[in-house]
Amino acid sequence: MITYDFSGQTAVVTGGTRGIGRGIVEALLAAGARVFATYAGNEAAAAAFKAAMVTAGDRLALHRFDVGDYAAVEQFWRELDPVAERVDILVNNAGIRRDGVVGMLAPEDWRAVLDTNLGGTYAMSKFAVLKMMRARYGRIVSITSPSGELGFEGQANYAAAKAGQVAFTRSLSKEVARRGITANCVSPGFIDTDFIGGLPPEQLKGYRDLVPLRRFGTPADVAQAVLFLASKEAAYITGATLDVTGGL
Repeated sequence: MITYDFSGQTAVVTGGTRGIGRGIVEALLAAGARVFATYAGNEAAAAAFKAAMVTAGDRLALHRFDVGDYAAVEQFWRELDPVAERVDILVNNAGIRRDGVVGMLAPEDWRAVLDTNLGGTYAMSKFAVLKMMRARYGRIVSITSPSGELGFEGQANYAAAKAGQVAFTRSLSKEVARRGITANCVSPGFIDTDFIGGLPPEQLKGYRDLVPLRRFGTPADVAQAVLFLASKEAAYITGATLDVTGGL
């Protein structure tokens, strides 16, 4: 496994207490970073994560708010200013799914998925950019999905949001490049987390059979891709999407 040194750097990871987000936070902490991890509402998972990461000490702080709520995002960044002079890395990982075929999809399910997955990426990135521009350095990595390109049945809202993330990132990368800020996406395929854990066994087998490597990925697989794009070594990569899909 490649090792990185993020000592002295500060990262913000949304959806950072479970699944892929937790794997990213753990990897950043192991590499020496200070991390602010956000979560929307699962207090039990957040408490369990905090207890498991006790050795990180004051390098890990948890904050609860909904990234789909612009005012809550703005408040988070306002409160962050006095305690973090700079933020070097933002990982937009928070995401939700509310599946349903378009003909039966409730308007609130359409809006919730767009607000969290795409609106949250916009709002978090906006305030991160303002902070990063002052330092003339930054790394923004957004977790997207092959669904945005392939369009899985029953996931029109999720696919639209994830495709939007990629387009948003391409535009953002051009806007901030001269300030030493890069913006990229990581696109995980089927990752072994509770995001897919509730699916029926036959559906899981069907998904696994689609993967040329014949296994689901792990949060650690995704975290390594994120750490690479968040590193100083990836300075000439921006506006890109890195697939972590096992060959989908």
